[in-house]
Amino acid sequence: METRVIDGSTFRHILRGGAKGIRTHMQTINELNVFPVPDGDTGINMSRTIESGIAKISAEDNLPLGHVAADFAKGSLFGARGNSGVILSQFFAGVCGALLNKETATAYELADAYIEGVKRAYAAVANPVEGTILTVFRESAEYAKAHMEDDSSLEAFLALTIEEAERSLRRTKDILPVLAEADVVDSGGAGYLCIAKGMYDSLREDDDTPASEEILSPESTVNYDLFTSETQLTYGYCTECLVRLQKAKVDPAAFDETCLVRELEALRCDSIVALKEGDVLKLHAHTMIPGDILTLCQRYGEFLNIKIENMCLQHSEKVAAEASAPKKKPHKTYGVVTVATGDGMTALFESLGADVVINGGQTGNPSAAQFLEAFEALNADHILVFPNNSNILLTARQAADLWEAHNVTVIPTKTLPQGYAALSVFNPSVTALEDQVSDLTSAKDAVVSGEITTAIRDTLIGGVDVHTGEYIGILDGELVTAQSTPEETLCRMIRKIPDLSRRELITLFVGGNVTDEQRVLVTELLEETFEDLAVEVYLGGQEIYDYLIAVE
Repeated sequence: METRVIDGSTFRHILRGGAKGIRTHMQTINELNVFPVPDGDTGINMSRTIESGIAKISAEDNLPLGHVAADFAKGSLFGARGNSGVILSQFFAGVCGALLNKETATAYELADAYIEGVKRAYAAVANPVEGTILTVFRESAEYAKAHMEDDSSLEAFLALTIEEAERSLRRTKDILPVLAEADVVDSGGAGYLCIAKGMYDSLREDDDTPASEEILSPESTVNYDLFTSETQLTYGYCTECLVRLQKAKVDPAAFDETCLVRELEALRCDSIVALKEGDVLKLHAHTMIPGDILTLCQRYGEFLNIKIENMCLQHSEKVAAEASAPKKKPHKTYGVVTVATGDGMTALFESLGADVVINGGQTGNPSAAQFLEAFEALNADHILVFPNNSNILLTARQAADLWEAHNVTVIPTKTLPQGYAALSVFNPSVTALEDQVSDLTSAKDAVVSGEITTAIRDTLIGGVDVHTGEYIGILDGELVTAQSTPEETLCRMIRKIPDLSRRELITLFVGGNVTDEQRVLVTELLEETFEDLAVEVYLGGQEIYDYLIAVE
């Protein structure tokens, strides 16, 4: 039976399907990277973004469509990470904004909402580029809207978006030469197609069980050392399960979950929630002996999912988190937030005046919420943010827009060397914000950034023939050379700087995988090869990139 009315439950269900779709193909999307470097994280970013939205949706049943839409939009905006994640969150925020005041909607009204989502996604990008996820959004939404009838079903709408999204994705190679040269389609567009297919597939599944409950806490980690051999089990276990009622054991249609609640109370369980949907029983309870709950439930059916958590650990984690939570810092004119990876880079940025260094970079893009937490810890008239990565810049700007105090200025640093150059001229005594921002931006623009890493696949980029295992040099975002050794790659890359003769200083940041012997060797090589330039060396400890350079 086709879906003619979209209510809150239906919308939540297809969003969960979309999350399953992108998560299933996350690694494949990650690998659709133009540059052959091990830093593809589009799939991770899009997955985390949509999962953050779902995690925000209230667990209550029968909520109006507009309520679910509002929850999802807020969660995805705050949880967005990476350029693809930010653009995806803006698209869904536009879709959800068009649904806010609706109890239910038709598929045709959802098509209108998608058009609004496209508009908001384009508006979120300062210089929209065609041949990207934006194009796939727009062309698929416009095509679906043009081919729908007033009484079209939700299934028909999603099928139309998928049909055109597939064609649009293939065309990204024709629009962007860099994609054609690397022989890949746009990764963000491919991620969106996975989401659309997941949404459609969710409507074809008979089982209404959430595809994955664990997506609601995708990054949770537990410190098991907080429960030792001497710890007393004070709080018991939080036990949750999904049980498929079995006809061989019970009549699913006649089964009354209130009887189960009474049995659980007799077992001295508390915080009991039992809900039956069709032949699936959802159960939550707190107990000292989780095995008793499992034994009881198995009298009526078999498990689809079981989750048991030690609440002493949960309590200890909460206490530890509260103890380690960033305290409000003393008032100052400027608060500085920056992003870095590697202990050396973190210490360096702190020495240059950073109040908060968010751990992140390639393969580990922080969310908008992490920036907001950093802002909350500061007590400053002005907050300056240095993203230090082209794939984090949009997230930082989104966090600045979400920050209610509106005193955040994002300095658009796209690399760690740019962030270093800008922070090097940061002067807290410059009280005029405009002057401060001008100085920082000028320093950022004056530096040439270089990156050395290892190629993970064969490709042809910008006329440079790259083979797996070679070292590649990326200069201000452009792949310029590929050689057999990192030292040769570094020297060749530096020589390609157009105005090298007018520059005075090479600052080298050594990665975490470089040995002391290699560091000494490359330092001597730079001093001998570029004798007219001074050379400074820092142990950055950054991942992925063996060497980073700032040439000033």
